[in-house]
Amino acid sequence: MPIRRPVIVVNFKTYQEASGSAAIELARICEDVSSESGASIVIAPPLLDLAIVSRTVKIPVFAQHLDPVPSGSTTGHVTIDNAKASGAKGTLVNHAERRLKLAEIHEVIDRCRTLGLDTIACTNNLPVSKACAAMDPNFVAIEPPELIGGEVSVTTANPKIVSDAVEAIRMISGSVGVLCGAGVKNGRDVAKAIELGTDGVLLASGVVKAKDRRAVLIDLISGLER
Repeated sequence: MPIRRPVIVVNFKTYQEASGSAAIELARICEDVSSESGASIVIAPPLLDLAIVSRTVKIPVFAQHLDPVPSGSTTGHVTIDNAKASGAKGTLVNHAERRLKLAEIHEVIDRCRTLGLDTIACTNNLPVSKACAAMDPNFVAIEPPELIGGEVSVTTANPKIVSDAVEAIRMISGSVGVLCGAGVKNGRDVAKAIELGTDGVLLASGVVKAKDRRAVLIDLISGLER
């Protein structure tokens, strides 16, 4: 089943606050908020926690990265087949902290499509956004790397890159969703992202490092309804 839009995607990265048993705890909070509100929330736990988190919650669980290699003699790689067998519903591709070449992005998206896994292609500028949109992922997520992990949302610091990406991607494909990320922290940021034409947001530290994660998530989803 395709991911419902608009959506909030929470990337746990490899923060200690969201690894091991803490990953399960945060996943359950995300699931509870999604169930109580009806909001679409997708989570991407650390790769070593992917299988156990997928077995624990019913909301969509994504891999943070997958390698464009076949299963078999590929020791140390994370294969698409392995992710599917571990319960993943999709994957991030080309995150700013795990860049791939364009040909590798294309291969991962194609293989995931064959296996029925959704893909979110992360991009850092308009040309890469256009190139990835042409590969027909489920979403393209525009994230200026200089704003990732910062205190200022991309929707405030550089709203034009978001609106330009939305326009360019829509011209290439009407089916590819558009997300934005970097510095997203609250419902106002989410509401602005929707206003700029996106289908949701991708964020990490704003939730993972929050003192009250449930309250932050409830605030974030309020922005989907404004």
